[in-house]
Amino acid sequence: MRMYPSRWHAAILATVQEEGRCTISRLAERRRVSDETIRRHVRPLVAEGVLTREHGAVAARDLHIEPPFSRRMKVAAAAKRTIARAATALVRDGQTVMIDTGSTTAYVAAELCALRDLSVVTNSIEIARHFVGRHGHRVFMAGGELRADIAAAAGPEALGFLQKFRADVAIISIGALHPQHGFMDFDLGEAHIAQTMLAQAETRIVVADARKFGGRAAIRVCGFEQIQHLVTDAEIDAPYRTPLQDSGIKLTVVKSP
Repeated sequence: MRMYPSRWHAAILATVQEEGRCTISRLAERRRVSDETIRRHVRPLVAEGVLTREHGAVAARDLHIEPPFSRRMKVAAAAKRTIARAATALVRDGQTVMIDTGSTTAYVAAELCALRDLSVVTNSIEIARHFVGRHGHRVFMAGGELRADIAAAAGPEALGFLQKFRADVAIISIGALHPQHGFMDFDLGEAHIAQTMLAQAETRIVVADARKFGGRAAIRVCGFEQIQHLVTDAEIDAPYRTPLQDSGIKLTVVKSP
């Protein structure tokens, strides 16, 4: 079956982003085509600056693109579990909770499922599975385009579904925290999901490990003033103290194992 160029490019990019660096022969083996076919499809990606060419291989040029979800789950896992336990203490039995897709929020979901009778609204398959059939929880899953890279639904259908709910608590993850621009993300679709959940919730919580402080991401999710709780394992450096204090955010700093 003939595969159109855009699908070739997406497949190549997904493999390179997952592995960080990939040889031409490895890409050819994965796609079951010749090395020359891969080189032909790699050239425009290199020309556009998306990939860099190395001897016999290509690498992801933009280091600010988030890696695939399965890989993110393995990064700073101990810190994320500790953050998740602290975030769970902010939620009570019987509440309606919105949770967006993310590796840190997936760890939060694993802790929250020990509570009882939650109504969980999410766009994430990984998060939904923790609650189904357990402790009287009800799960409302946003539909729309299911994206493999984030293991979740996104797009206008998902946003419309989320807007039907009012929540006691929204818990979101972020890609980066900037002292001037606030809470940032890498993906426009994920940012829209987070913004919608925040708009529908009475209490708004961000969970973020230390790597997110000083990180770089292109898309602004919200300012400091829109968040009530920040749960992290990071010591707060000087550039962040003023905006956090001025916004009245309740800060919980946990110690990673």
